[in-house]
Amino acid sequence: MLARGSIQTRLGAVALCALVWLGAAPAAAQPTPRPAGPAAAARVIALPPLTTLGDESSRAEIRKVAQDLEKAMAEPGTRVIGPDAVSDAVKKAKKPLLRECGGELACLVELGQLVGATHVVAGEVGGLGAAQVVGLRLVDVGAGKDVRNTTLEVGTDRDGGARGAVTRLLSPARYTGKLAVEVDASGASIYLSGTVLGKSPAAPIELPVGSHALRVTHPEYRDFVRFVDVTFGATTTVKVGLQQFPIVANQVNQKPRRNEIVTWVDPPWYRRWYVLVGAGVVVLGAATALAAGEDLTFDYTRPIGP
Repeated sequence: MLARGSIQTRLGAVALCALVWLGAAPAAAQPTPRPAGPAAAARVIALPPLTTLGDESSRAEIRKVAQDLEKAMAEPGTRVIGPDAVSDAVKKAKKPLLRECGGELACLVELGQLVGATHVVAGEVGGLGAAQVVGLRLVDVGAGKDVRNTTLEVGTDRDGGARGAVTRLLSPARYTGKLAVEVDASGASIYLSGTVLGKSPAAPIELPVGSHALRVTHPEYRDFVRFVDVTFGATTTVKVGLQQFPIVANQVNQKPRRNEIVTWVDPPWYRRWYVLVGAGVVVLGAATALAAGEDLTFDYTRPIGP
C-alpha cells in the first residue's frame, strides 16, 4: 500500500510539473521587445568628390568646399554620404567608371543606386584665378532625372554661402529672409510689390530672397517708396520717416484759437455801400461832362449900331 501510494504521489508531482511547464512555455516563447532605434532617414544624399575644370583650385580648397556642403546638407531627416564614403563604395564595387561621371546623368543615377541614395548632388569647380564658382546639380535617383541646379561662389558669404546654395538646391521654398518695416506713424498701410501686408506697427515679415518694391502710405503723409533687398537667413530693417503735407502740418502745428463771440456793427451812413456807389456815379458824370465840354466851340454874334 505504501509503495502504491508513493507511486501515485510521484505521478501527481510529475503531472503538476508538466502542467506548470506547459503554462509557462507560451510566455517564454514570446520575443523580448527591443528598444526602438532611430527612424530611417527620409532622404539619403550622395555627395561624390567635386570635379574641376582646370588646375586653378588646390586639393585643399576643393576638400574645404566639399566639407562645407556636406555640413550644410546634414539636417534632421537627411543622411549624407560624403565624398570619402562614395569613393570607398566605388572602389569596393570595382567600378572605376563611376569615379568621374563627367556630368552624365546615367552615371550619376548608377552611382546613387550603388550607395543606396535617393538623390545625388554633383559639383564641378570652375573659374579664373581667385574667382571660383561651383556648379551644383541635384539628381533624383529613383526618377532618373535632374531636379534643379544652382551655383556657389567660393570664398564669400554672398547669397548665404554653402548653406544658401544647399537650401536653393534642396529646399528652394526655405530660401527666405525677413523684412522689418519701422514706421514713425501708426496706421500707415504697408505694401510690398503691390500687395498689402498690413498696417504699422507690423511684425517682421518672412519673404523670398531678392529685391522687393516697398510702399508705405498714410492719408496725412507723403508716400514712401523704395526697393529693398532681402538677404538669406537675416532680417533687413527699413526705417520709414514719413513727411507731412504742408497744409496738414500747418493745421497740426498752429496755435489753437480762443472761442470768442463776434458782434457785427453797422457802419455809419457815409461808409455804406450805396452812398459810396452814388458818390462815384456823380463824380464820374461830372468828369465826363468836363471832358466833353473841352471839345465844344461857341459862335456868339451881337448887332452893333443903332
